[in-house]
Amino acid sequence: MANTTAADPLHPADLRGYGLRLRTWEYADAPIALRGFTDPEFLRWNTPLVPVRDEAGARDFIRARFEGWERGDTATYAVTEDDQIVGQVALNLINRTFSNARVGYWVLAEARGRGVAARALELCSRWAFSEVGLHRLELGHALGNTPSCRVAARCGYAYEGTLRGAMFEAGQKDAFRDVHLHARLATDPLPDAFSEPAAATGAGAGA
Repeated sequence: MANTTAADPLHPADLRGYGLRLRTWEYADAPIALRGFTDPEFLRWNTPLVPVRDEAGARDFIRARFEGWERGDTATYAVTEDDQIVGQVALNLINRTFSNARVGYWVLAEARGRGVAARALELCSRWAFSEVGLHRLELGHALGNTPSCRVAARCGYAYEGTLRGAMFEAGQKDAFRDVHLHARLATDPLPDAFSEPAAATGAGAGA
């Protein structure tokens, strides 16, 4: 892969594997994005810097994802199963100088319990290592978020410690809570749950 700078755009791919397809968000998806960002379980563990409260806000969110692809510092995919959006997975704070990024994900209520988050995270992680060329991916979740801890472990993200006061409390921006930090390196062995060869990727429409 050619050397890139932090300012180079990222080009979305059509990622398929583990029964999922990852694609870019589209403006027509705004009602589904709104459902995800207003879900009580999502808000229990996350306090977005820019809350999404209505469809106009969801369209603004999607526009910002397009801009993130162009800047090359954010790569966000809608997660689909049987052509239905069931969640999101993203690389955030991409730093190609230090070859690292933060991963994040959420799953709609009706799709939970089927391993969607782990499958999407694994697919996105392999793309980040093989196509974006990153070396380290970090995953942080609020202390007590046991489902996210299980997703991290299933996808080979080793627990590295607890960060004190590193995340906003639910619905607050003046109170903080602790965060479990997990990470995975490009040189780590494939997780046992996903030991099959990496899924094929194909070129997708540019953002």
